[in-house]
Amino acid sequence: MPFTAKPRKFSAGIIEIPLGVGQNAVTIGGGNVLPLYYFDNPAKNPPAVGVEITDTGVEAAGLPELAAYYEGANTPAERAKKAAAMEGADFVCLRFEGADPGGLNRSVADCVAIAKEVVEAINKPLVIAGSKNLEKDVELFSACAEVCSDKNVLFLSAREENYKTIGASCALAYGQKVGAESSVDINLAKQLNVLMTQLGVQPQSIVMNLGSAAAGYGFEYVASTMERVKLAALEQNDTMLQMPVITPVASETWSVKESIMPESDMPEWGSLEERGIEMETVTASACLASGCDAVILRHPTSVKAIAALIAALL
Repeated sequence: MPFTAKPRKFSAGIIEIPLGVGQNAVTIGGGNVLPLYYFDNPAKNPPAVGVEITDTGVEAAGLPELAAYYEGANTPAERAKKAAAMEGADFVCLRFEGADPGGLNRSVADCVAIAKEVVEAINKPLVIAGSKNLEKDVELFSACAEVCSDKNVLFLSAREENYKTIGASCALAYGQKVGAESSVDINLAKQLNVLMTQLGVQPQSIVMNLGSAAAGYGFEYVASTMERVKLAALEQNDTMLQMPVITPVASETWSVKESIMPESDMPEWGSLEERGIEMETVTASACLASGCDAVILRHPTSVKAIAALIAALL
């Protein structure tokens, strides 16, 4: 008997959210099929791939390929231009690691100046990630939202503890997009989306950050949460879970032992750089298969590989 394909499309769909402005703007979301099921319905907006840089420089010890790529780029703006030009890159993510009060404690004024230089230096959308210090990020995001007011930037992220201030200052005051960050739990994700919309933030301004983990480090919880969120959005038409999902893969995968253990300590593990690339690539592909609409990576080889994977599945 011949095989007759029966496409499974849903009447509900994921909200489309544009990032950036101009001809290089990127739209994430918009799908109405299960993750990567493009044989059921062509992708309206393929998953987007972002490149992470930080305000503190490139951590490239033992990573010759990464160091070579950013050679000569001495400022965040110069590194951002390199990141935007990376093969497969759709957007740039600027993470303010130096703003952490427990670290360099870079002032908000200095961070704002960096953000302004970066957003003006690149021709692709910008995502701004904070220091993960709740109080500092509120002040940082509010100031950066103002200086980037005409660039349609996504801010990562608002949490239950600070969503009111970040939602009001970024989305309501300046029309920016806001990431809603929860801790790998479908109920917490929905609750935060409800709270933000009750505040007045439109669903079209919210991107979900459901949490992340490197493959092999509790990733099954991340995958199952993404899958449950996607199914609730599509099968049950749950409007409070129909926002697209973005996952910061780089910050997780480049901090586990497989990616940081020196070759001198574990020579049997092989190349340090290859290990990190493999961890980042495997985790990102698993995120996409679980329902992620955008991933944030760090290494040029990983970005190229994931972009090629997405293109091959279209």
